[in-house]
Amino acid sequence: MIKKIPVSQLALGMHIHDLDCGWLDHPFARNHFTIDDEATLNRLRESGIEEVFVDTDKGMVVKAIKVPDAAPARDAGEPACEPSSFAPEIVAGLSSVGKFNRVKNLCASANYLMQDVMRDVRLGEQVDVGKCEPVVDNILDAMFSFPSAMLPLAQVKSRDEYTFQHSVSVAALAVAFGRVLNLPRDEIRELALGGLLHDVGKARVPGRILNKPGKLDEAEFAVMKNHVVSTAELLGNVKGVSEIALNAAAQHHERYDGTGYPHGLKGDEISLHGQMLAIVDVYDAITSIRVYHNGMPPTEALRKLFEWGGSHFNPRLVEAFIKGIGIYPAGSLVRMESDRLGIVREVMPDRLLQPVVQIIFDCKKLKHISPETVDLFSSDDRIKSHESFEKWGIDQARWATAHI
Repeated sequence: MIKKIPVSQLALGMHIHDLDCGWLDHPFARNHFTIDDEATLNRLRESGIEEVFVDTDKGMVVKAIKVPDAAPARDAGEPACEPSSFAPEIVAGLSSVGKFNRVKNLCASANYLMQDVMRDVRLGEQVDVGKCEPVVDNILDAMFSFPSAMLPLAQVKSRDEYTFQHSVSVAALAVAFGRVLNLPRDEIRELALGGLLHDVGKARVPGRILNKPGKLDEAEFAVMKNHVVSTAELLGNVKGVSEIALNAAAQHHERYDGTGYPHGLKGDEISLHGQMLAIVDVYDAITSIRVYHNGMPPTEALRKLFEWGGSHFNPRLVEAFIKGIGIYPAGSLVRMESDRLGIVREVMPDRLLQPVVQIIFDCKKLKHISPETVDLFSSDDRIKSHESFEKWGIDQARWATAHI
């Protein structure tokens, strides 16, 4: 049972289902958690939040008190409340440090959510779209207001948590893709939801196959491919999942030339959203560190996508995707003609070779330098090449999460 109660009536042991506010309006890493200690309870009382949604099935039962606007019981899969709203005026009032910290919290919250979703599926439960929609809304808001923070943070992954982090990254990249195609915001939202949930079927894949460090044999690959069918079944059984979200998730392994799976769809037999998510999924997969390989540089991955345009992917969509994230995507490490290394901080769609770069390292002296942010549009310096974080011993996670 989901109930809406005043923060003043919260107690230890209660489970917060949703904080009923935008992700910029609270100090917590997640929107849903159990109140385990007095410190957390006090932070809630001092946060300025007036009311929250609690889940009586997952925490201490709410006492029989008069609760204004209490939410009724809901069917599985039905959203518990309206999605968290975004406050543009709050975003405008935050410093770049504040925005970065909020986006970091959002990424952490989204990763935790996907762990919960996958765990529920392993236990035989349905996908709770009501839990996912507020996070999708927050990803959408972050990508519309501060993509230069969201994309680099979403790209940082660990081998152990790749599956969860990949889902969040695909959702963020899907928003960037939808924006460059000028899709309506509501349509982009459904595409992002499909991106977030596109791999939920992997919860049914045995861990020995999912996390195998070597190449899968024929039988193992057949089991792995079936995760798409499982994803379609799981989402198809949930009330409230749109056709856009379902098609995007169910068709992300189909290929433009008909060589994909599970149905071997070809060309326009694949929905626009399925074609888009196929490109996003492959790009994120081949640029990420995984149990069986290190990711390739973004520029090389984009070159691969361009080569596959016309065979695996719709070439028009590949070109749009590259325009959307840039030839040197935000978060990339690049070498300048001045023999300095920099982190790409902001991509300009109308000048893909002239992004905003934060210079951090002197290649000749082999040492870090005081960070300097340079807009290449007004600089004589130019990007010479993409570089590997590992090659130069630079901590990608540290610089991706460092504010501009």
